[in-house]
Amino acid sequence: MARKIVLLPGDGIGPEIIEPAVRVLDAVAPGELQYESHLFGGVSIDEYGTALSDETLAACRSADAVLLAAVGGPKWDTTDPAKPRPEQGLLGLRKALGLFANLRPVRPLPALYDASPLRREIIEGTDLLVVRELTGGIYFGEKTRTADSASDACVYTRAEIERIARTAFGAARSRVTSVDKANVLETSRLWREVVHATHSREFPNIELEHLLVDNAAMRLVAAPRHFDVILTENMFGDILSDEAAMLTGSIGMLPSASLGEDGPGLFEPVHGSAPDIAGTDAANPLAMFLSAALMLRHGLAMEAQAVAVESAVDRALAEGLRTPDLGGDATTEQATQAVLKNL
Repeated sequence: MARKIVLLPGDGIGPEIIEPAVRVLDAVAPGELQYESHLFGGVSIDEYGTALSDETLAACRSADAVLLAAVGGPKWDTTDPAKPRPEQGLLGLRKALGLFANLRPVRPLPALYDASPLRREIIEGTDLLVVRELTGGIYFGEKTRTADSASDACVYTRAEIERIARTAFGAARSRVTSVDKANVLETSRLWREVVHATHSREFPNIELEHLLVDNAAMRLVAAPRHFDVILTENMFGDILSDEAAMLTGSIGMLPSASLGEDGPGLFEPVHGSAPDIAGTDAANPLAMFLSAALMLRHGLAMEAQAVAVESAVDRALAEGLRTPDLGGDATTEQATQAVLKNL
């Protein structure tokens, strides 16, 4: 029986990269997946007045996996707290599906070493995973706003920290680097205490180190090979994973997976909706393809097909494929054809 995939093309370049991803998926898993597309983000605000409609949420809940392209754009930017924003749909979907763990693998490809702003000898051999807690912290805490002041509460519970720590230790080969701001923040002191206890009780064979977030940010660009798994809370993870993305030379290359304890996972590229290049056939679809590979691996237990997609992307780049963000002039369609040819 075919597995049900909900597609959320979203805004900007989203529809232009999700359609090629479906072609890649159909090539690697013919007849095994069926698709259902729904409005999400800014286009959903235009149609329904909300970034995440009840209908779209119900479809996502009943799916085997959710594949999202990109949301947002200047059209919907606002500082008015009463007006909907596309990003609210993303936060709402993560919360509703219980997606507490965001996984972002960062592995600069040899073919792209020279596209990175860092020297080849610094990034060579980097292979790290950022594990970011996704449903707690300052993004979800109580918010207040008056004419002259504003506040955002950062709250974490022991149970929330334990479950994301288990995800990180379970994914690690040798070391987990837990990132916090325990010299200043009470939430970080609890974070450090709970991560340490979970490590000694359940994962003593994995090395654990604690780093303050500012030190971690410096080390990411000075010695990225040092890291195996980076474990951190919501806001720090948001910032550090984008910093880590630039090791690859382009944020257009990075996929991500958001997972819960049960139910469908959400798979999306790290990059935004790039409205400035929408409609020009210049969008890099490779992070979308790699997100589809993460969906095959983590969402559908189709490891062989996931590896096939990833190696096809590697080979296309090794043969010289370069989209504009990587310093070349290949179109979205040419990039798609290059990957399909290598499957």
